[in-house]
Amino acid sequence: MSDLSEEEAEEEAEAYLGEYDGERNSEGERHGRGKAELPNGDTYEGEYEHSLRNGQGTYRFKTGAYYVGEYLQNKKHGHGTFYYPDGSKYEGSWVDDQRHGYGEYTYANGDSYAGEWFNDNRHGQGTYIYKDTGSVYVGGWVNGIQEGEAELIHLNHRYRGKFLNGTPVGRGKYIFDIGCEQHGEYIQSEEEKGEEEEEEEEPSSLAAPKWKATEITKLIQWVPNVEEAPSPSKGPPAAAAEAAEAAAANGAVEETAADEKDKMQTNAGTDESPEDRDDEPSLHKVSSEVFSPTKDAEEEDEEIRKEGNEEGEEYQGTAHLEDEEESEEAE
Repeated sequence: MSDLSEEEAEEEAEAYLGEYDGERNSEGERHGRGKAELPNGDTYEGEYEHSLRNGQGTYRFKTGAYYVGEYLQNKKHGHGTFYYPDGSKYEGSWVDDQRHGYGEYTYANGDSYAGEWFNDNRHGQGTYIYKDTGSVYVGGWVNGIQEGEAELIHLNHRYRGKFLNGTPVGRGKYIFDIGCEQHGEYIQSEEEKGEEEEEEEEPSSLAAPKWKATEITKLIQWVPNVEEAPSPSKGPPAAAAEAAEAAAANGAVEETAADEKDKMQTNAGTDESPEDRDDEPSLHKVSSEVFSPTKDAEEEDEEIRKEGNEEGEEYQGTAHLEDEEESEEAE
C-alpha cells in the first residue's frame, strides 16, 4: 500500500476537522478568525492559531450546550461561561478544559455556588445558597464536599463550627437572631458506635451525629443607639411654658402640704384607731410628729387666756369693794 501524498494528507486532516470558512496563514493552516462545522455536528466560531482553537471563541454542541470564552490549544482556558443543556451555568476561570480557580455556578434547581474550584470540583472557600430554604453555607470545601470551618446560616439562626463529609462534627455553637447562643458539640451515640463495631466486616456510611448542648448564653437585647434630635417646638416659648407648668405644680404641692397641716391641727386632739390610718400610715405619722409643736403652742395660749380672765375677774371684784367703801365715807 502506497503512502498518501502530502496533498491527500492535508485533505484527510481537513475532513477530520470538518468544514472551515475563515482566515489561513501562509502554510494553509486555519489561522485568525474563522467558522468551522465539525464532523460530529458541533460548530465553532472564533479565533484560530495554527489550526487550533486559540483565543476568544464560541463553541456550540449539538446537545444544546455552548461555551463562550477563551481557548488555549483547543481547550477551554482562561475566563469563560458554559451553558449546560439542563439550564445550569458556570461562569469563571478555566484551566486545561476544567473549572479551576474562582467561579460561580448556578444549578438547574436554583441553587448557586460562588467560590474556589480545583479540577472541576468545588474546592477551597466558597458560598453555597439553597434556593428552596434560603439557607446559606459559607466555608471550606474539599473535592466538592463541605469540609472545614464553616457557618451554616438559616432564616432565624445560624450554626458555626466544623464540617466533615458534608456533616457538622465536634464543637460548635448555634447563634439565634433573638440575641442568645447555644454552645455544644455533635457526637455519636453509644448505640451507634456499638452497631458500627459489630458491622466491621462491611463498613457503611456513618450515621448522622447528634447535637448535645452544654451551655446557653443569656439573652442580650439589642437597643439601637439613636440620638434624638432636639425638637424645634422646644424653643424659648416652649421652655417658658414648661417653667410655668413646673411652678404651678410646685404651688399645688405647697397647697396640699398646707391643707395637710390644717387637717393635722384640727385632728390633733382626736383619738384615731390604727385601722383608720392603714392607707398612708407613714404620712400621718410623720405629719403628726412635724406639727405636734403647734398643738403645744395652742394649749399654752389657752392657759394664758384663762389666767387673764381670772385676773380680770379678781380686779373687777376689788374695784367694786373700793367703790362701796368710798361711798360710805362720803355719806
